[in-house]
This record gives sequence, structure tokens and C-alpha cells, in this order.
Amino acid sequence: MFLKEGFRFMRTRGALGTLRTWRRFFLWLLLFSLGILSLFRYNFASIRDLEVFISMGVCPKARMALLRDNFTGPLSLRARPEVLTCTSWGALILWDGTFDPAIAKETAERQNLTIGLTVFAVGKYLEKYLARFLETAEQHFMVGQRVVYYVFTERPLAVPRVALGPGRRLRVERVVRERRWQDVSMQRMRTLHKALGGRLGREADFVFCMDVDQHFNATFGPEVLAESVAQLHAWHYHWPRRLLPFERNPRSAAALAHHEGDFYYHAAVFGGSVAVLRALTWHCARAMQQDRARGLEALWHDESHLNRYFWLHKPAKVLSPEFCWSPELGQRTEIHRPRLLWAPKEYAMVRTS
Repeated sequence: MFLKEGFRFMRTRGALGTLRTWRRFFLWLLLFSLGILSLFRYNFASIRDLEVFISMGVCPKARMALLRDNFTGPLSLRARPEVLTCTSWGALILWDGTFDPAIAKETAERQNLTIGLTVFAVGKYLEKYLARFLETAEQHFMVGQRVVYYVFTERPLAVPRVALGPGRRLRVERVVRERRWQDVSMQRMRTLHKALGGRLGREADFVFCMDVDQHFNATFGPEVLAESVAQLHAWHYHWPRRLLPFERNPRSAAALAHHEGDFYYHAAVFGGSVAVLRALTWHCARAMQQDRARGLEALWHDESHLNRYFWLHKPAKVLSPEFCWSPELGQRTEIHRPRLLWAPKEYAMVRTS
């Protein structure tokens, strides 16, 4: 179609064409080629590497001066001029080098906080990932703070024993094994809502909810704490809004129109206060129930509904991809210190009964 259009232009301007016609033709051809390449951006590493040239934007100096954080103290946002360090609604996007971890640790200790960390280890995910997740959490997650781990599994007796530091506890909660892995993913919002209304909500001041198929690689400390915390998805943080994989079916309760959505958030990490997480998990659980009643299932399951929630209720803090990074993407200059690393995805093995 584009070739025919180009030749049509040339015929209208004469056999040889003009310089302007050729420029228009090659511009059309270039745009067409880039469009085709973008469709395959998830399949070819060389194409993925090009996304680093897509600007994330710059935090305006006026907004930068107004940013404050209850845990990190004074911010050094100008230390990272190559990345976006704030949102349009004035929330901090946390990058390595923009905060002092010692101040964050001291602030949390002074408040005498208890931080909860929830993880679901169902089916083969338990044997494959849970031990390393917990062992590395003991090395890097909220070191020096009071922590309570909540492991949700259908096989409590199979949970590995991990040596815990002072003031750190492990709770194991039994859940029913769902028939499909999609249902395991979607059911967790309802399970978390119930737990947050029970012992977990009474024990913890702040809670982080994480996927088990990843491990800690560096300090994940109190600098991440806020009333609501969202994680930028490592595979989508450079892409413009119209290319982000939001749920687009208008019949779904997770749907976002093409002009909606701020960033694409990863459901592998989200957190906040108990009250906010109660509201978040209830919103997602109810929305998934509405979809099921309509015979629908969102494109990315609970993650689609999480993104809808954070569009309606903006997160108070956003974590950069440094806090949850995929090694498949390779090394990038803006990723200084990956805190969590995705494990290799072995879906054919772990998602079978």
C-alpha cells in the first residue's frame, strides 16, 4: 500500500518526481517500518534495546522543589537528570542516588514500625522459588526493621525453614489451590483483603505484596515506604501511553481508554499502609468478580485491575524499575542498582499440576 502511494505521488509530479515527493515517500516508508518493528518489540532483543532512546520526560524544577518524602528526608533529584523523578501529580519516582538510605532507616526505626511482606507460593512455585525469595529477603529486605512474612500456600508443611533475624517472624497461611494459574493470580486480591482485615492488618503498619518468582539483589529498605506504592514495569517504563498494555475492552471493569493511564505498573510489587491496601485489594477483587459475572477476564488479570486502581487513585510513591528489574533486558545505564531481580520464567514447568 505504501509503495503504491509513493509511486502515485511520483506520477503526479512527473516521471522523475521531485525531491519533495521522494522525501515524503521515504518518510512514509520509514514510519511504516518503525510501526512494524514496534509490533515485534517483545520478541527481538535488538529492537528492545532501541527503547532507551525514548525519553521518559523530565521533572520540572518548580515541581522538583516541592517534592517531600516522609521517610527519605531531603531528596537529590538533580542527581539523576537522565530519568523522570516525579509524576504529574507530584509523587516521587524513586531512583538510586536520589535519597539517603541511612536517613530512611533512622526514620523508620524512630517510628518503631513493623513491615509486612506477603507472598503466594502455590503449586510448583513453592519448591522452585520460595526458599531463595525468603533467604534473600533476610539479607536485603528492611534490614534492621521489624518484619513479618506472610506466606500463602496450600501446603504449609512444605514451607522451607529459613533462619530469621531478631524481630522478624514468618506466618504461614493456608489457601485453596485453584484449578488454573490465572485464578491463583486473581484470587490473591480477595485473600489479601481478608488477611489485611485480620492478623496481618493488626501486626503491620505498612505491607508490601510481592510475587515469589524473583529474589532480592540489593537493599530494599524503608525509603520505599508510603501510603500507597506502585512499581514501574521494567518492560514498559519507556513506552508512550498509547502503546502500554492496559485492558482496552470497554466492557471490563479494568478498562482504560487510550487517553487514560499514567504509567504501566507491575503487580509483582505494590504496597502501602494497611488502610490503603484494604481499599486497593477490595477494588480489584470486586472488579474481577464483576468481569467474571460478564464472562470476561482482563488481559493481564489482577495486574490490569491494579493499573485501573492506580489510575483512579494515584500512588503516593512510584518505584523505578531499579526496584524490580528483569535480567532479560540486559544492562542499562539508568539502572544503577537492581533491588529485586526476576527469576527466569519457566511457565511450562511451574504452571502445570
